[in-house]
Amino acid sequence: MPCPDTSISFIKGRALPHDESSQAHTLSRLDSQRSMASKELSEMPMRDGLSRMPSSSGGPWPLAEPVEEPEPRRREGLSEARRRAVVGSEPCRWRRCGGEERFSGLVSDTKSKLLPSTGLPSLRPASVSLLLQRVGFCLEPAMPGILLGEVFPNFEADTTSGRIKFHDFLGDSWGILFSHPADYTPVCTTELSRAAKLTDEFKKRGVKMIALSIDSIEDHKKWSKDVMAYGNDAGTPLPFPIIADDKRELSVQLGMLDPDERNKDGLPLTARCVFVIGPDKKLKLSILYPATTGRNFDEILRAIDSLQLTAQKKVATPVDWKPGEKVMVIPSLPDSEASALFPNGVTTKEMPSGKKYLRYTQI
Repeated sequence: MPCPDTSISFIKGRALPHDESSQAHTLSRLDSQRSMASKELSEMPMRDGLSRMPSSSGGPWPLAEPVEEPEPRRREGLSEARRRAVVGSEPCRWRRCGGEERFSGLVSDTKSKLLPSTGLPSLRPASVSLLLQRVGFCLEPAMPGILLGEVFPNFEADTTSGRIKFHDFLGDSWGILFSHPADYTPVCTTELSRAAKLTDEFKKRGVKMIALSIDSIEDHKKWSKDVMAYGNDAGTPLPFPIIADDKRELSVQLGMLDPDERNKDGLPLTARCVFVIGPDKKLKLSILYPATTGRNFDEILRAIDSLQLTAQKKVATPVDWKPGEKVMVIPSLPDSEASALFPNGVTTKEMPSGKKYLRYTQI
């Protein structure tokens, strides 16, 4: 879902106790912190590609302008019950990167009070989080960007195969979206080369493949030649598209950024995420690897085999299961129904507890 409009103010120091009176924070202190943040922002190089609105004072940062408020005024969120800022569908909190200071998001319903209402009206929240990272603030998700069982966002994006709308790209198929930190990097090159080699295996399972990183379309296309050459397939085009998320908006929405891996400008790179989406457009599996650990695509295929089997049968796959091996009958299925559903029979393993929950069958 699209992010709500967001506005930002800074209260330096610690997260306030919920019973602390908001009157302790005077207008002058708030203005002082806004000015401090504005000064840092105004000194930043303006090459990050973020949209800005000119201020009445002539500078690019309306944050520097004073915001008049009646005095005294009880500021929302400081002494009320705990609330959390919302980005997309995901609760979040702000913290000072690499330090002990913490900052509370002040929200009212779905509209946060993180920026003065006069500031940066054209800046989307995904860009806001990147802007704050430039001055040392990070967005910490309180939960993943999307949860298992939720409908995967129907985003639009530019790819090496043209612009797509994600649900249209998937059609009635299963899908896998996997991200990598950056083009022209060693581990990523080996991963996409392996994925390309396994294209027929994914097709056999009815799974459409698509990759993503924060590089440009031009870089993706040039790097794809290196990827195919690494797998001794020079001259063959990469058999799946790569999304260009150079503004990181999709990565923020899906919770894919790795706070420990950053580019030369200090902006976070995408982690090695794997999302498997079912024909109903719901998220069926997600795996998150750090940048230092390459994925095992054979394991991903094994997991897809399990997902597709268990979507059709009332079974679960045990540890290290491979297609063709015995599966386990789900505990909620009564013995009488199990016997009817599984003509090959059901075997129960006796356990010291005497409970008959380990039931196997052959599909």
